[in-house]
Amino acid sequence: MKLDTKSMTRIAVFTAVLCILGPLSLPIGPVPISLATLAVLLGAYVLGPWQGAASVFLYLFMGAIGIPVFSGFQGGFAKIAGPTGGYLIGYFLLALIAGWFIYKFYDIIWLQLLGMCLGTLVLYALGTLWLSHVAGMTFMEALGAGVLPFIAGDIIKMVIAIVLGRAVNSRLKDSGLTMR
Repeated sequence: MKLDTKSMTRIAVFTAVLCILGPLSLPIGPVPISLATLAVLLGAYVLGPWQGAASVFLYLFMGAIGIPVFSGFQGGFAKIAGPTGGYLIGYFLLALIAGWFIYKFYDIIWLQLLGMCLGTLVLYALGTLWLSHVAGMTFMEALGAGVLPFIAGDIIKMVIAIVLGRAVNSRLKDSGLTMR
């Protein structure tokens, strides 16, 4: 991963986007509805897999040291160790997987969507396993609480990320700031 000033700036900007959108949430149970997934997908779309994952890593680090960037304006390592910690860590893998598909298949939107779906499945699996373990739920209970209510919204977020990501990349290309 090349880390010049432009790359570091892009990573910092998308970390900031994640820090702004991540805390905005609607508590509906042990796992809140959050805009963090949209921010992760958008970051992966614009930054690619490695820089997108770097922005997620910085977000997780900031939250772990206590900056209130997680859902509900919470922070601290206890949030990562808590019921939603698997989903938080899953953001990193989502950025890598979705970012790789987006970068490799930039002109094939259905493959980008497939990559976003695969990354989201990994996010769901990690989050569900962790929620089940920490909250003392069966796997099916954790699936019902942490995945099923989110599927439709996450598909909408994927479409929004593709539309916004393409628009942002077009603007960045016009200004000479794109990675492509």
